[in-house]
Amino acid sequence: MPTVLVLGGYGLIGSACCRALSMADFQVVGLGRSRHAAMAAAPNQKWIFRDLSVLDAAAWKEILKDVDIVVNAAGALQEGPSDDLEAIHATMLNQLCAAAPPTLRLVQISAAGVSLEASTEFFRSKARGDAYVAGASCDWVILRPSLVLAPDAYGGTALLRGAAAMPGVLLEVLSESLIQTVYIEDLAAAVVAAARGDIASGTIADITEKEARPLPELIRKIRSWQGFPKLRLRLRLPNKILDLIGFGADIAGRLGWRSPLRSTAINVLRDGIRGDPGQWVAAGGTLPRDLDATLGALPATRQERLYARLYFALPLAILVLSVFWLASGLVALVRPTAAASALAGGALPTWAVGGTVIGGSLIDIALGVAILWRPWCRWAALGMVAVSGAYLAGGTLFAPDLWIDPLGPLVKVLPSIALALIVWLGVEDR
Repeated sequence: MPTVLVLGGYGLIGSACCRALSMADFQVVGLGRSRHAAMAAAPNQKWIFRDLSVLDAAAWKEILKDVDIVVNAAGALQEGPSDDLEAIHATMLNQLCAAAPPTLRLVQISAAGVSLEASTEFFRSKARGDAYVAGASCDWVILRPSLVLAPDAYGGTALLRGAAAMPGVLLEVLSESLIQTVYIEDLAAAVVAAARGDIASGTIADITEKEARPLPELIRKIRSWQGFPKLRLRLRLPNKILDLIGFGADIAGRLGWRSPLRSTAINVLRDGIRGDPGQWVAAGGTLPRDLDATLGALPATRQERLYARLYFALPLAILVLSVFWLASGLVALVRPTAAASALAGGALPTWAVGGTVIGGSLIDIALGVAILWRPWCRWAALGMVAVSGAYLAGGTLFAPDLWIDPLGPLVKVLPSIALALIVWLGVEDR
């Protein structure tokens, strides 16, 4: 039984490849750096946990000892705290190819439209990686999928779902951009065919449906598939507004959020995502199904609609919580006397009132900042729940009159707790 090593085996494409290869009687081993993500994706599969971006040729030789086929499904959209495009798309492949024995077959999953002259570093770094693969002494096949649609909602596929499900208005964006799609199962089948040797070594082929369509039409088709009614109200989003959104998403990216609205994704969509399946069919591959057939194969469930409706609500909830806690802390620091007056005259000793106000203000500000930092977000949400509970308990004990205050300072804590719990439940790693 041939052994296949799948790089990035717990990602959207990588996990689909692992499943398809396993069903095709390959011995599958995944490689990635996150044990948590691997166990969530395939806990019973064999895994190697290493950071791909730092492996040299010697390390690769050790890893490849008992491997017959390598499928590279690793990648990143844009530079970020944990993503180095040159390292993961190019340098890693250079080291792997230098270590690869002539008997190895390497299946590189790239992207339709890659070019050294592309407008984004994503495509340029992918092109440099493809060049290393094409110069390798082992057998190799390069597959270049267009926009991948999958049952799992992540990245671009999640963004399209969210945009299509917006209530009351249908956004018209990048109307001139032409998009082709590919169903993830068709891409995984192409990987299996390449791994089996059914596709000749040296093949470079786009994996995509035949027809392209404008991005607004794609969004409308997805909305129809979701089962939502047609909308008469359509809002054309100017490119300048879209670029501003991308700028904001880039800032969020520096805080650890891998938003599909970052500038790279917007520029990729603006350029269009197109490919020619002719080379793939000529090499013996099966033409991927078109968009209508893809949507017909995907389940449009209640869970699907609920996720799509809440897609933009989660970042809004995080932003609202941050503003709420920052404002609460800053106002108390700016007006400590007014804040202390709410506690004065209660059971709390006078000497403790000032320290309670200042300490509480600093905690509020810290939590308001922490929830914006992706690695700390869930912990910050839990911290908000705990601190809110402490405020309620302290208020009840030392200033019970606040419960019947017309402005409801304690009552208003309850929806804040609920919102923080929603964020804690909703934020997860892919």
